[in-house]
Amino acid sequence: MSASWSEKHPLSHIRATTAERVSTDPSLSAFWILRIGFVVLPLLMGLDKFANMMTYWPDYLAPWVIAILPFSAQTAMHVVGVVELVAAASMIIKPRYASYVLALWLLGIIINLVSMGIFLDVALRDVGLLVAALALTRLASKYDKPWGAKHGTR
Repeated sequence: MSASWSEKHPLSHIRATTAERVSTDPSLSAFWILRIGFVVLPLLMGLDKFANMMTYWPDYLAPWVIAILPFSAQTAMHVVGVVELVAAASMIIKPRYASYVLALWLLGIIINLVSMGIFLDVALRDVGLLVAALALTRLASKYDKPWGAKHGTR
């Protein structure tokens, strides 16, 4: 197990920049890689729910979901797009909490895809994203203070 940044640097009482800490602390750099990824991915996917440039998103909605909706599949994808944009913004603001919401969101997507019996390759990829989101929840518990926490507490 590697030493933390403060253990490696005897003058750690002098505030290090985030870039310095990221370059020397593997778990902090993993936190930032996952955090940035989980901002960019939902942002792009959310925007594309309105443009359908990457794919025609309504095709990824299970028939049983479409049957219970009070509106069209495309309108549902617009709602999904808004949720994904909110998820991206939430990850910018407070990854400690947003990472749990993102993990649950990915679980819902996986259930939808598996229930269709097709797109299982996409569902498997989303399982990998779910695992990454769960890893981010653990890292965020260390690097993102809870709301209302005093300075120096986690």
